[in-house]
Amino acid sequence: MLKALLRILSLFILLSHFSLVSTSAQDIPVPVQNPLADTAAAPNIWDFGGTGTVNFSQVSLSNWAAGGQSSLSALGILNLYGNYKKGKNAWNNTLDLTYGTVKLQEQRLRKSDDRLELNLKYGRQASSKWFYTAQLNTRTQISPTYTPERDSVISNFMAPAFVLASIGMDYKPNSKLSVFISPFTGKFTAVLNQRMADYGAFGVEPAQRDLEGNLIPGTGERLREEFGGFVNVRFRNEIFKNVTLQSKADLFSNYLHNAKNIDVSWENLVNFKVNKFLSASLFLHMIYDDDILIDVDRSGDGTLDGKGPRLQLKETLGIGFSYKFE
Repeated sequence: MLKALLRILSLFILLSHFSLVSTSAQDIPVPVQNPLADTAAAPNIWDFGGTGTVNFSQVSLSNWAAGGQSSLSALGILNLYGNYKKGKNAWNNTLDLTYGTVKLQEQRLRKSDDRLELNLKYGRQASSKWFYTAQLNTRTQISPTYTPERDSVISNFMAPAFVLASIGMDYKPNSKLSVFISPFTGKFTAVLNQRMADYGAFGVEPAQRDLEGNLIPGTGERLREEFGGFVNVRFRNEIFKNVTLQSKADLFSNYLHNAKNIDVSWENLVNFKVNKFLSASLFLHMIYDDDILIDVDRSGDGTLDGKGPRLQLKETLGIGFSYKFE
């Protein structure tokens, strides 16, 4: 109790001293500090930006003896990022959108490309080049994709959707390269379209069958869950003047089922900058997933008679308008 009283008394004496000093110094002019000065000088811990590109292709034929079809196509690519950095904490967010359409002569408009990817990554610096990291990645598409006859849907928004939730270490030796290694990763494949889920599309468990072998509608699983190890490598560099390479490789191994079968996704984008507004781009995407079965011709007679895992390839080349967001 005595100690508490002494502390209160000392605080009272100290406040009295400052009160006397401020009273004696009333006539001394005190410079007024601009309240916005510290704000203006404070570093900006957020960095936002991105690029947008629209590519066009057009072919027009009239009385062309060699044959062919008139066509018109357009491809839009939008890449946005928002990065946070303060002290040892870093938060990197990216949103990638790709959408393309093509119109062939006397045919209806079709979709040629469709991709939506969101990546959220938080890291806390452990050393000069290593970060403790948690990452969430989601990939899906924007609109439905139909068969050539347009009698059924092949894929749609959230059908499929691939979600990766990972905890691990991120190695960043420089601003060009990032290698994320996660021994604890959950991979989720969602097929929210029940009809597609009943057929076991994109690796989910198909619907049960009755005694006659017919599918029982509504019994297919719409979510496939996997647990394993994940490696994500990202590289970005100006390989030549006005030529930039962006490469991203994802490797996943399911600990619970055929761990030796590694799912691979490798994306490469080469941007050619002509001037401030004109650019060209070459995109190549390769996927191999042992759980995704592709229609194949096993007998070689030109008829699809089976399903099996195959290397999936997608390539796009475009020239068009580009704009960089600062």
